[in-house]
Amino acid sequence: MANHKSALKRIRSNELKRVRNRYQHKSTRSAMKKFFELTKKKDAQKELPSIISMIDKLAKNSIIHDNKASNLKSNLTKHIAGLK
Repeated sequence: MANHKSALKRIRSNELKRVRNRYQHKSTRSAMKKFFELTKKKDAQKELPSIISMIDKLAKNSIIHDNKASNLKSNLTKHIAGLK
């Protein structure tokens, strides 16, 4: 258990950040899952900017690594290229 006031505050703030990061990460993964289920190119192109924005925000806040973000965005664009 923490002995200082500042340590107690740090525990509280870390927990809030952890929950927020988990929510954002899970929301992005869910959006990506729905994206990969799309079969029409037009629909996929409409969804792509919002998902890329979500991924960029995760990378900016160090929830995921920058290289992982690049790989995810690459996979999304490859998926669109394969659609008709």
